[in-house]
Amino acid sequence: MSIGAINNSLATTVATSTVSKKNTDSVEDKKTNKTGFNEDAVVYEKSDTSKNDSVKKTDHAAIIEQLKLDADARKQQLINIVQQTISRQGKTLAATDDIWKFLASGDFTVTPEVKAQAQKDIADDGYWGVEQTSDRILDFAKALANDDPSAAPELLDAFKKGFEKATNTWGKELPEISKKTYDAVLEKFDKWVNEGKTSTDTKTET
Repeated sequence: MSIGAINNSLATTVATSTVSKKNTDSVEDKKTNKTGFNEDAVVYEKSDTSKNDSVKKTDHAAIIEQLKLDADARKQQLINIVQQTISRQGKTLAATDDIWKFLASGDFTVTPEVKAQAQKDIADDGYWGVEQTSDRILDFAKALANDDPSAAPELLDAFKKGFEKATNTWGKELPEISKKTYDAVLEKFDKWVNEGKTSTDTKTET
């Protein structure tokens, strides 16, 4: 996979993870019977990540594919929600990238159900929380590198470029949760590299 593709995948992960935070901090709820939304269509559904448990760590291609599918599904789910929100509120967007800027503006309303799910998603143990998001990014990097820590610098550079791209797409500074995720990813990359060095030193001594 090219670095460009890595950048796009990481940018999607980072940018999408900011949206649940935006739904909890920058929107004004209306009563459900006044929103005009189809509740079944806009409530987030937790994706099935249990498949990851059955994938062997050595099967890097399967891990990468599962992570990509999960990220794509989450992204499309979000886009569908945004499109319905925009349509119900009489707004239009010219391009997909405008969706992120629309969300960043906070100039929209969501149902209490969507807000509650967003709060759950960004909680400490939530899908878009700092720990799970940073873990997925590192797992993705390790799979691309075939668990070889020597590839970490190049992949870390790709992550940083992806984060920068996500910031540009967002249209302004990303929320605090994204910054915490960024720091967590850097910390986990550093730990991965150090573990690799320790393993190499041990083999050399042996």
